[in-house]
Amino acid sequence: MQSTIDGPAIRRARGTIDVLATIVLMFLTALGVALALASVVLLLATPAYAATTPDAMLVPMKRADAGQGTLLFREAGGPGQFAAPLLATDVQIHVSGPLAHTRVEQTFLNPADDWFEGIYVFPLPENAAVSRVRMRIGDRLIEAEIQERGEARATYEAARAAGQRAALVEQERPNLFTTSVANIGPRQEIVIELEYRQALDYRVENGRGGYSLRFPMVVGPRYLPGGGGTDEERDLVVAGAPVADGARISPPVLAEGERRVNPVSLRINLDAGAPLASIESPFHAVEVLELDANRRQIRLSEGNTPADRDFELRWHLLEGHAPAASLFFEPGEDGRTYALLSLMPPSLRDDAPRMPREVVYVIDTSGSMEGESIVQAREALQMALRRLAPADRFNVIAFNSEPTAMFPSALPADTHNVAFATRWVGDLAADGGTEMAAALALALDDDGDAERIRQVVFLTDGAVGNEAQLFGLIQQRLGRSRLFTIGIGSAPNSYFMRKAAQFGRGSFTYIGRTEDVKAHMAALFERLESPLARDIRVQWPAGARVDMWPERIPDLYFGEPVVLAAELDHLDGEVIVEGKLGGRPWQHRIALGEASLGSGIGSLWARRKIDALMDRLSLGNDEAAVRAEVLPLALAHRLVTRYTSFVAVDKTPVRPASEGLAEGQVPTHLPHGWQQQAVFGELPRGATDSRWLTATGLAALLLAAALLALGRRPRHLAI
Repeated sequence: MQSTIDGPAIRRARGTIDVLATIVLMFLTALGVALALASVVLLLATPAYAATTPDAMLVPMKRADAGQGTLLFREAGGPGQFAAPLLATDVQIHVSGPLAHTRVEQTFLNPADDWFEGIYVFPLPENAAVSRVRMRIGDRLIEAEIQERGEARATYEAARAAGQRAALVEQERPNLFTTSVANIGPRQEIVIELEYRQALDYRVENGRGGYSLRFPMVVGPRYLPGGGGTDEERDLVVAGAPVADGARISPPVLAEGERRVNPVSLRINLDAGAPLASIESPFHAVEVLELDANRRQIRLSEGNTPADRDFELRWHLLEGHAPAASLFFEPGEDGRTYALLSLMPPSLRDDAPRMPREVVYVIDTSGSMEGESIVQAREALQMALRRLAPADRFNVIAFNSEPTAMFPSALPADTHNVAFATRWVGDLAADGGTEMAAALALALDDDGDAERIRQVVFLTDGAVGNEAQLFGLIQQRLGRSRLFTIGIGSAPNSYFMRKAAQFGRGSFTYIGRTEDVKAHMAALFERLESPLARDIRVQWPAGARVDMWPERIPDLYFGEPVVLAAELDHLDGEVIVEGKLGGRPWQHRIALGEASLGSGIGSLWARRKIDALMDRLSLGNDEAAVRAEVLPLALAHRLVTRYTSFVAVDKTPVRPASEGLAEGQVPTHLPHGWQQQAVFGELPRGATDSRWLTATGLAALLLAAALLALGRRPRHLAI
């Protein structure tokens, strides 16, 4: 028998134990509820990078039917999916001097017994003038017509509904196109042929002049900002409204480990127009057949190559044969003639003065840069920092979902500051979104020394979908700055990179592998550190009616030619290009009668004029007025643009009215070197904020506490 003195103590102890046990039980219950709610939200969330998660972008399909390179079609009326193997993508490129004519042939097969519509997104060079599309199904060859975009879409949809075979090619961006193919019959093949022309890049690097040709093979996922915002202090829009056509530029992406898709065979007939010194294919193994001193035939060694990175070919001419100028022409209608003029400014003397600079380096550390890209970017930036002169000033801005400046403002490039910056850059990692607008606004915020040359060097893969908003920001904020873009990785958005540099009155450099960093960055430094060729003017023969593009010639940098396209009424006389180079007068004369005959010059001129007209939209010009100028020009030259599309229709209906029509999208690989987890996240990264999850958990805990309070009752313990 316990004493009466001990009774109250025992009751208090047992009551305390009872309360503690109840609290622990309630806490565990609430924790379980919170975790369950968080899991549900994560499972239902969509990622912040694109419109759908990797799993959602991969429409379920019958794995046994999926072969190497597949066009996916959703099965009508059911959750399953058929896969149509892509038999071939064949690319043939004919190069003549600085011009290239390319034919792309993509062949698909429908292995099912039903009728399907296929939709696929593919890249082309940003300066491609797409002037011909044809569709071949069986023994029928249909030449596509160029129409106003809305009219072409209506034509296609009417043909699709009527059971007619049809194809529609639309431009989403100057380097991104969508093809829709309707009424692909059971067990039938369909072939889409596209032809385009382009002018090639010429650049002097390490004392050698050479041309480069790029054929893009893969569409990298684009970051799509989800909402608008303003920077009230700078009175700027720094985060645009959702990208209206985001779904159209976001094709499905194959999961890591999936078998390769879109195998490509590629052949090039190269006529350099002068003796060749060397040929290089930095990203793909090639076989080269030498025909003579000027001509080569090149093909991919692998035959069919997975379409997961861009193809690039570079070639250099023998010393002494690099052109100081080249002029090509093509006769047009109504007595008009089209000309393409490329002129290389002379090199500067070694004793040319070097003005002190303020350089702002901007490095993209978003998730798409994970892997090889961030390694290349860090190495390139560290090399740039070590190249700075003591008289220069500099700063570094890293950005992903938000920008971070290393210093509050530009500091002297002394030994201490450069060493600190080099270590800081070496610790950067890739993760998060690609909120580029805020980084650009910060980099272009100029309050420095007006006597210095101000240069902004931007290292990124350009994986964004809001290009138009960014172009407007550059033009709004550029001031005295000059913007130089460096494309990083296996499949950069070269349209954004090149156009941003154009608006920024700088230049674009592409680095596709780590081994290229030293050579390409050294060439860029040579341009950055050299005086500009300014005040460039062109004098055409007196009395000639000339329509030249670009109308205003940009600043020129060492090793980069002037490239002009013009429509004129005769080729008599000479053209004079003049300006100031390093403060000294500079002039070059070219006899128009010495021009070489070329093919597709008219299409290239029209493409350049259309690009210049479209640039006015970034300046706030009325779109109706721009469209009124672009539309007749595009129709006359049969070019795909924002306002025109190619549509091909087989007039004979083939699909019975009783048969349904399913549709689906072609999946693409991630570009070589990209990591799916870094781009999309290991779990879907939702728009639902983590703070909401925390609040949900706290609410569950509070609920548990309330239940505990309500459940407490006085207890009488027997003794």
